[in-house]
Amino acid sequence: MPIDSAVIRKLVETTSERIIARTDELTALDQAIGDGDHGFNMKRGFEAILADADRICAQPLPQALHAAGTVLVMKVGGASGPLFGTLLMSLGKAMPAAPSRTDATQAFAAAITAVKARGKSEPGQKTMLDVLVPVQSALIGDRPLRAAAAEAAAATVPMKASRGRASFLGDRSIGHMDPGARSSEILIGAVLDVLEGKV
Repeated sequence: MPIDSAVIRKLVETTSERIIARTDELTALDQAIGDGDHGFNMKRGFEAILADADRICAQPLPQALHAAGTVLVMKVGGASGPLFGTLLMSLGKAMPAAPSRTDATQAFAAAITAVKARGKSEPGQKTMLDVLVPVQSALIGDRPLRAAAAEAAAATVPMKASRGRASFLGDRSIGHMDPGARSSEILIGAVLDVLEGKV
């Protein structure tokens, strides 16, 4: 599918609407193992992206991704804005305007590296990386991405957090899905729905 301005707008609208619609779910997940603001922060960030959609969507894909990421960094408090903003900004830097699957895979790898550096974290620490890295592997291996994201998010439930606010809970963080991982799953599902023509 060519990534033209209409597709970019659909990506912006669908990802934003999905996150906003899951605000209560994301809040509840973060109340269990964090400070309870993840859902609100993500909602605020994606509402700001929607409010700036005309400017964002008028740009080619790389610049649109970077612009959306910049909005998240500027508008969202806590860890969510810097981390998800870094993901989008880094995707924008590495993604060509008309990406192939190989291009997208390489850009996603670069974005994950940037998120690791920004969060000083690695997979296995109960963070958004525990969804992003398996999805990257699925891209390489041609495994269904939606299933990879869902399984990876669910796999954070039995993990003990060792990064972020949840790490202060120790063993009490076990038994809860990581909210950043769930947000990542939601975003990946929304992107796939747009690219597959389901919305």
